[in-house]
Amino acid sequence: MTKVICKWAAALVLLLAVVIPCSAQTAPAYKYFRVGNAADAQVKPQAGYALMGGGEDLDEAFQWLCARANGGDLLVLRATGTDAYNDYIQKLCHLNSEATVVIPNREAANDPFVAKTIRSASAIFIAGGDQANYLNFWERTPVQTALNDAIARGVPLGGTSAGLAVLGEYVYSAQGDKPNDPNLDAKTALHDPYSQRVTLARGFLDIPILKGVITDTHFAKRDRMGRLLVFLARLDEPDGKPVSPKATALRGVGVEQGVSVLLEPDGQASVVGKGCAYFIGLPESAGLIRRNAQLTFGLYAVQKVTSGHAFNLKTWTGDATRYSLSVKNGVVSSTQADGAIY
Repeated sequence: MTKVICKWAAALVLLLAVVIPCSAQTAPAYKYFRVGNAADAQVKPQAGYALMGGGEDLDEAFQWLCARANGGDLLVLRATGTDAYNDYIQKLCHLNSEATVVIPNREAANDPFVAKTIRSASAIFIAGGDQANYLNFWERTPVQTALNDAIARGVPLGGTSAGLAVLGEYVYSAQGDKPNDPNLDAKTALHDPYSQRVTLARGFLDIPILKGVITDTHFAKRDRMGRLLVFLARLDEPDGKPVSPKATALRGVGVEQGVSVLLEPDGQASVVGKGCAYFIGLPESAGLIRRNAQLTFGLYAVQKVTSGHAFNLKTWTGDATRYSLSVKNGVVSSTQADGAIY
């Protein structure tokens, strides 16, 4: 009987010896893809921010971001998707390496390898997708900490579509959307600024020149002016409290599809691509925002900057077409001669 027990115990030890190493080799929650050199380059990057409006990728914006990586290692961050950017960037730029890390959940965001990879990057690009994933999966994790550390060190950062949506101090988080729902449209937002679809967040990233700023993307293409006006009104005043005319630091930046705003840390920016960027302020805001009521709010001061022209986010002035917008009972009106809001 003793021999039988001993044999059974030996077999159990052997089984554990086989099972434990296998479980230790379980695939990580993140996915990592790299092309180029395996070892990171030791370079000094140049700070800057590429605010890309979405749609087809703009070579000029990526080349600007790559140049600031100074021959180092560019890292693409995603919550879903593939490594398709690696080959695109490798053909476009001359860098030590291009890599993509897909961070699809909070388990992945807490993996030490992910934070280490972000800290080793010479430039970072946040891809498009769904910004709700970025907040739900990455906020209050080492990913958020590593990103803000990179910004503080002067690592250049870009984002397109959802990646641009999270660059400002304030973020339209899309956390009120449901699977397969269309994106929040201007009509829905203007009809009820406190709709469950109008979800706003603050402080995901800490980019000094984008303090007080909320961004929006695919701007004219998807007719998003109305919803950005709602975001600014919501941020300007709490629920149901009347607004007195006053100066405010809250501002919006809407970037058209196929356009990028290339932004220096000191506020100097150039608009590139085919289309425009819109810089919107609230110099004399007045109105009343209530739940289940159409928005009435204004004035909004709009500066429309076309490709090839410059704007300064610090002074909030530039080579722009200027006009005003206001909203009454959910309808946007414009001071432009033809009444256009864009």
